[in-house]
Amino acid sequence: MEYVVGIILLLSFFGLAYYCIKGHNLMIGFLCITILWTVLPLAGTLFASADFLAANEILQFSSAKELVGILNKIYQSAPEGWGTTLVNVCWGAWFGRVLMDTGIASTLIRKTVELGGDKPMVTIALLNIVTALIFTAMTGAGPVIAIGVIVLPILMSLGVPKAIAMFSFMGSVAAGIYLNPVNFAQYRAFFITPDQMPDYTLGWYAAHWGYAALLIMLVVTTVLSAVYLKRSKTSHAWAAQTRGAAPERNAPIYTLILPIVPVVLKIWLDFSVIGGFVIAGFAALFLCGRMKGTFTENCQLVNKLYYDGVVDTAPLVGFLLTLPMFNSVASYASPYFKVILGGVMPKTELVVCVVFALLLCMGLFRGPMTLVGCGAATLGVLSNVASFSVPFLYAVFAIPTITVNIGSCITQSWVAWGLAYTKVESKDFLKLSIPNAYITGILQYAAALIMLGGLGAAWFI
Repeated sequence: MEYVVGIILLLSFFGLAYYCIKGHNLMIGFLCITILWTVLPLAGTLFASADFLAANEILQFSSAKELVGILNKIYQSAPEGWGTTLVNVCWGAWFGRVLMDTGIASTLIRKTVELGGDKPMVTIALLNIVTALIFTAMTGAGPVIAIGVIVLPILMSLGVPKAIAMFSFMGSVAAGIYLNPVNFAQYRAFFITPDQMPDYTLGWYAAHWGYAALLIMLVVTTVLSAVYLKRSKTSHAWAAQTRGAAPERNAPIYTLILPIVPVVLKIWLDFSVIGGFVIAGFAALFLCGRMKGTFTENCQLVNKLYYDGVVDTAPLVGFLLTLPMFNSVASYASPYFKVILGGVMPKTELVVCVVFALLLCMGLFRGPMTLVGCGAATLGVLSNVASFSVPFLYAVFAIPTITVNIGSCITQSWVAWGLAYTKVESKDFLKLSIPNAYITGILQYAAALIMLGGLGAAWFI
């Protein structure tokens, strides 16, 4: 019977992959699969063999009370455990809105362009660095769009073809996400709760692999942009669209360091992520003159920025409230997956890195390797058929999630916006982004194997 249940669960897994690829609502998809994966494994215990049940105590229940306890763990305790992640997401979104409202983000971009002069490749390289730094603190579709409407017209007015401008900008955004404390907390929650491994902080992760992952993606994206630019013909079709823009007042120079303050505080001092957002956010509002009104007016400003930030992340919050249910129920489904796939799943760090590097394309279209698609199911299977360290598994799944999905996939919300905004065909963007995803991903897997596989795990212990 366990083989029958395992096959049905496997088919449902591919069904979820197809659902995600078609671009349907992720919150509803994960809620439905959670219900299905609750019913099948628990019902399967009524017919499974005694040996199978003896080897998987997690599936055993002998009373209605114990069954209710399992259901409460899946549908109540699991979402409640993600409270920290949701709070970080909301405050991070607020901080992003502050950086946009005060003009700090746009001033950083304009100063960078002035430094690059009329040399497109120099400007691309500088903008990639600044964009990556900005998105170590900002996250969400709203901030990406707000920066994109500044960066993309500038690049295209310098003669950079619009597809290359799109590719370069989206790749640098993804590079910054590797050190973003909100995204780190969000993805870490797929593997552990903070109290399970309190030493696995953003600072530890950054020092042992995060910096390398960011630099690899930033360098590869910039080098490929130069290669693509050299092979292309320049075009100045967008120059007229930037001349009529109303001049904007620059933020004070000394405030331009504020976007990276929360990240620096977290990595160097393990300071509170939310505390860093609050300190840097209110410093930005005061230093940029946005808090000169009455107390009531200032309160309304802060409230509006928080409201706008939460609206930016509303779809993500809904997804994050159903995802922990799925993560929890995956532990009940994993014994059946192990019966079916236990003999073919990779069991060493080297094989895992090679297989995942070869299958990086499956991180596209919310595929079975990205954590913001149906990769959580793949994680549940892989983590239960072999013993890998959490830092290693985090890197293994972060690469298809960030490098491939966030930086290269047309199903990502801000990539879809960029295609519409620049009028770039999706196939033209993918021709540039997929080679970048593979080159970057292979190098990042090599770094993960060296830094987190074997010796890396020993460092952590």
